[in-house]
Amino acid sequence: MLSSAPTSPAHRHALIAQARQSLLADGAAPLRAEVEPWIARSWQRCLAQGLNPTHRVAFDAVSATALRRSQEQNHHLLRAARPVLQQLTRAIAGMHYFAMLTDAQGIVVDVQGHCDPGDPRASAIGRVGIDLSEAAVGTTAIGAALAELQPVWLHRGEHFFDDNASYSCAGAPLFDPQGQCVGMLDLTGVDVPERPELRHLVARSARAMEDALLLQLPHALLLRVNWPGGPLGSEGDGLLALDGDGFVVGCNSMARQLVPQPLRTPGAPTHASDLLAMPWAMLFDAARRHPAQPIDLPLWSGLRLQALAQRPENARGASQPVATLSPALMGAPPTAAPLREAETALIRQAVQDARGNVAEAARVLGISRATVYRKLGHPKGL
Repeated sequence: MLSSAPTSPAHRHALIAQARQSLLADGAAPLRAEVEPWIARSWQRCLAQGLNPTHRVAFDAVSATALRRSQEQNHHLLRAARPVLQQLTRAIAGMHYFAMLTDAQGIVVDVQGHCDPGDPRASAIGRVGIDLSEAAVGTTAIGAALAELQPVWLHRGEHFFDDNASYSCAGAPLFDPQGQCVGMLDLTGVDVPERPELRHLVARSARAMEDALLLQLPHALLLRVNWPGGPLGSEGDGLLALDGDGFVVGCNSMARQLVPQPLRTPGAPTHASDLLAMPWAMLFDAARRHPAQPIDLPLWSGLRLQALAQRPENARGASQPVATLSPALMGAPPTAAPLREAETALIRQAVQDARGNVAEAARVLGISRATVYRKLGHPKGL
């Protein structure tokens, strides 16, 4: 993307074209800020593979055997992602974008939303089994997110191949509870206005999928962590799942940022006592006695976090991303928390996500504003 200086769309496209020409002619990244460094790196990787931007792009499908193997290997991801994809496609329904989920190799394993079958540019890529890796189709949000391991936004001429210049796309990598990239989430539109804010939306949705993927793991305790003063019980929490002996069975990306992970050989287990400067058994005591009361969480660095220590049956009743509220998604019987409480938490989270805009929250949830007010116990407003 460009620097923050305001430009018209036509001027922006001209600057991108100049940057492409500079790279293709000189083989070096542009010295000015016409494109972000990660885009230039992707262009250079494509050139190093012998790709030519003027060549036709063949959107090839992998074999049926390869697709079946990918879907079997990623069935936990597909199950965790599906509720989030349903909410996401509602949010982008009026924007002419559709959502795609890929595995770690860039093979499409799910497509949701309006992918216009009458537009060959949309139907060419919006199909399960298509290989959309950087090696296959050049610079795209899919290949870039998997290579750079960060959320990206890519608009029209920023793609490597000329054939792809009608696409605009946002992408974010997906990480499993052990911190390994297992795929990515993509939003793509054809001949649509530039919407760089979709990078935030796709990153937020990817975090919800990662949280749901984590909560599928069998665990005895869930720690929801955040900085002191920050809200607990929201989608911004770091999540650490522990087994009954205090070993970490997995965590989400936010937890990996908040709680420094010790250096150890790959595959070696991490214990709560390696991370926290407190007796780990106290976490289970807190979960049993005061599951809704925040506790101090001292780290070995001297920093302190706040946390909610919750057993799985209590954790599912907390305010969580949409994807983590479904008992079917958790692979467990219905929780002890009443369905009404889970429904209220879901609606309250949607209103919070919409920054208090009840009409927007109602639209995302597919219910009326009156229903939102009634469920939250505010007949005349929030």
